Amino acid sequence: MSMSIRVDSCPSVSPSLLRLLQLASPALPVGAFAYSQGQEWAVHVGWLTNEEQAGSWILGLLNHSVVFLDIPILARLYEGWQREDLRSVEYWSNYLFASRESAELQAEEKQLGRALARLLAALDLGEARAWTAHPKVTYAAMFALASVKWEIPANQACAAYAWSWTEHQVAAAVKLVPLGQTAGQRILTQAVGAIPDVVSRGLAVADDEIGYLSAGLACASALHETQHTRLFRS
Repeated sequence: MSMSIRVDSCPSVSPSLLRLLQLASPALPVGAFAYSQGQEWAVHVGWLTNEEQAGSWILGLLNHSVVFLDIPILARLYEGWQREDLRSVEYWSNYLFASRESAELQAEEKQLGRALARLLAALDLGEARAWTAHPKVTYAAMFALASVKWEIPANQACAAYAWSWTEHQVAAAVKLVPLGQTAGQRILTQAVGAIPDVVSRGLAVADDEIGYLSAGLACASALHETQHTRLFRS
């Protein structure tokens, strides 16, 4: 039995959806795969030895750090680009950069931000060009710029940012702990359930509530800077 679907009865695929997938893709050439954000040290000293511990580390940061820092700042960067308020963009990008707990995390932020700025400039987003050499460029600032210019709704941009961060952290855990691919997918499945709430809570954070100190992440990242043998840049 054959079945046909009337094309005119299906909603059209939005270009902004495809741009969202492009922006969140692990194939985006910014080098995010090279960073573990302290996980490598955490594995080295035995903090993370199995799927449960790796999931608690990743989802704990997602639910407590990303929600109170990255998401509300990404939303403000989005609003700044929307209003063409470069002073606001500069302020919140600097705020996020200053909130990174170690030299390694600040270097990661700058390197990813510059890489995304170069890519966006090459894709004809002229506003990104000035940020390719900015001393405190952040990945979130460039992610927000692309989201605004590609007409990606703010809440979807925040969800994609949180997903992309989680996916890279899971990929690092799969290599480092190590975990099997199925274990990694189980952690990502938990993230699917968590991210809508993370975005909702993050968007409700007031200006004077933004910020979170992840002591374990800070220590792991700082100690990783002098770790003798390592696979990741942070």
